[in-house]
Amino acid sequence: MPMAAADIEALIRAALPDATIEIRDLRGDGDHYAASVVSAAFAGMPKVRQHQMVYKALGGRMGGELHALQLTTAAPQGVK
Repeated sequence: MPMAAADIEALIRAALPDATIEIRDLRGDGDHYAASVVSAAFAGMPKVRQHQMVYKALGGRMGGELHALQLTTAAPQGVK
């Protein structure tokens, strides 16, 4: 069963409350999304660790309810 963009955003927000999150459904099928997540929690972290934090927030739904997620992460400008 596909996952709604609002559900993805809610899961990420629960783990990263300060985050600015943008979710786009890439195919209109509820199965392939692009997400942009900007959070101060990412400051000083390599991209791999930032992505791991987002995947952890999704609680194992990748590959099941959520087939594909094109992920872009960053710390806010000026936060190191």
